[in-house]
Amino acid sequence: MENRTEVTEFLLLGLTDDSRLQLPLFITFLLIYTITVLGNLGMILLILLDARLHTPMYFFLGNLSLVDFCSSSTVTPTVMAGLLLGDKVISYNACAAQMFLFAALVTVENYLLASMAYDRYAAVCRPLHYTSTMTTSVCAGLFLGSYACGFLNAALHIGDTFSLSFCNSNVVHHFFCDIPAVMVLSCSDRQVSELVLVYVVSFHIFFAFFIIWISYIFIFVTILRKHSGTGAQKALSTCASHFTAVSIFYGTSIFMYLQPSSSHSMDTDKIASVFYTMVIPMLNPVVYSLRNKEVKAALPKLVIQSHCMCPRVKWSSNT
Repeated sequence: MENRTEVTEFLLLGLTDDSRLQLPLFITFLLIYTITVLGNLGMILLILLDARLHTPMYFFLGNLSLVDFCSSSTVTPTVMAGLLLGDKVISYNACAAQMFLFAALVTVENYLLASMAYDRYAAVCRPLHYTSTMTTSVCAGLFLGSYACGFLNAALHIGDTFSLSFCNSNVVHHFFCDIPAVMVLSCSDRQVSELVLVYVVSFHIFFAFFIIWISYIFIFVTILRKHSGTGAQKALSTCASHFTAVSIFYGTSIFMYLQPSSSHSMDTDKIASVFYTMVIPMLNPVVYSLRNKEVKAALPKLVIQSHCMCPRVKWSSNT
């Protein structure tokens, strides 16, 4: 019989042990997180307040901003607290909760991007039938299906990961409780769990990516058939922001999760993880703001309206 001490908490090593880098990293992540919060919540507010943006495209974009805000908030404050206070210990339950929320939200974003691709297909390829294709019930079904897949996928991975035994080592070579980084600490046979992770993540990524790929094939064929250069340019502009977000998201996801944990380089994973946990949620609202004419047109009008609606203080003097 071998004595084993079950792990009750984990120690996150973070990005670096160099004390000289901790304050600059904290300031950098604080700036990134501030832009993320302001950008995503600002996008949600803009979509809610401007009636011209009450369309399926902006309905999905608003949900994408909500998911980006929540996923960044799941990880970034913990990282900043570790850098500022030096407290890198996270309890077993808190680690499981962080892993569950992040896995769920990333999967939701995966399917929201696929839903947005289908919306762009309907807008470009079937413009006359767009309102009958992207009905309220269709949008609600895509929205609910994205969240259902996300939380079911996260529940599967949490059950799979924490059904393993964790003993002796509790040092996570990462700055948050990511699935591959925690799974390698198990003293159980994790071969089946690794295969489940790779196959299930592969299914979700490639199923959504297949929908996006097919949608863009039809979109590009339709654009090539357009005789009007103006019409083709307008169709491309409506898809440019989404295509940029898709490229960034799937490039990082495929690099991170579609390989066995034994082949992971922890230092490389940390750099990639900073990108998809902090940078991508910050970039999405920036990309959609800069590349979308309707958002750029709605923003100054909203600022002007809010300025006009502010109560003005009237000064009176008694003589």
